[in-house]
Amino acid sequence: MLARNLKSTLVAVGLVLGAPAFSETLAVDGQVAVKPSGVETPARGSTMSAVEAKFGAPANKSSPVGKPPITKWFYPNFVVVFENDKVLHAVVVGG
Repeated sequence: MLARNLKSTLVAVGLVLGAPAFSETLAVDGQVAVKPSGVETPARGSTMSAVEAKFGAPANKSSPVGKPPITKWFYPNFVVVFENDKVLHAVVVGG
């Protein structure tokens, strides 16, 4: 359980540290938000088959790692992170 929490924390920190490089951060009335990139990405919870049906085959796929298996699909403008066959996150990449 501790290893899973640590892994989740490291993934979250990585995403947070990467966000300012690829998006604009806004602060309004003390609330911080990330400006939408305008790039359409898969919704959280979507299945692998639904993502492939909507966005096509990815340019590259990572091998599953860990338990539960975490897989990444790489598209030209974004990366999709799956747990088992469900979308956890979709991250827009800079160009």
